[in-house]
Amino acid sequence: TRLAWMLQPSLQHGARPWCGRWNAAPAAGVWRTSLHATTRGAHMAENSVAEGQRTHTEVAVGILFREDGAMLLSTRPPGKPYAGYWEFPGGKLEQGETVVQALRRELVEELGVTIGDATVWKVTEHDYPHALVRLHWCKVFVWSGDFEMREGQTMAWQQLPLDVQPVLPGAYPVLQWIAEERGFEGATYLVA
Repeated sequence: TRLAWMLQPSLQHGARPWCGRWNAAPAAGVWRTSLHATTRGAHMAENSVAEGQRTHTEVAVGILFREDGAMLLSTRPPGKPYAGYWEFPGGKLEQGETVVQALRRELVEELGVTIGDATVWKVTEHDYPHALVRLHWCKVFVWSGDFEMREGQTMAWQQLPLDVQPVLPGAYPVLQWIAEERGFEGATYLVA
């Protein structure tokens, strides 16, 4: 059954593409995405760091929307974990940066565009083998400049369901929330 493959440890972390509605219970077993999420920019309570427990890497992520509702995704550059996976652009916060400052800097560095206003929409956590990340998701509707793939990545404007693959697992719940906001039913991306 679908649930059976989702719970098999040998298939963790993208070995089998996900296709369908995000479901917290089986997804947590496979992708270890935290079930804790906040909305409208509220911050999550800091986790206490026990001995041997990894600390969070804070990441600003931009969901750029065109006027037609298409969203910008790009591939992870060669040499980085999950190279070739599709993701929403963004990157790590540097010391003293706010989420929006980090997002603005990252999008200039990665894509050559300067964003206008942005606010944190949702916050999620995802535990990848290489990093425990806290993802600060920002919706972006205004930017200036021409897109340049400055890290050798590829970009694509996508509607739901996405037709690029594979998609970075940390984006699954966000794709579902966007689908719910739009009244979109069905898989949030297609599988070949």
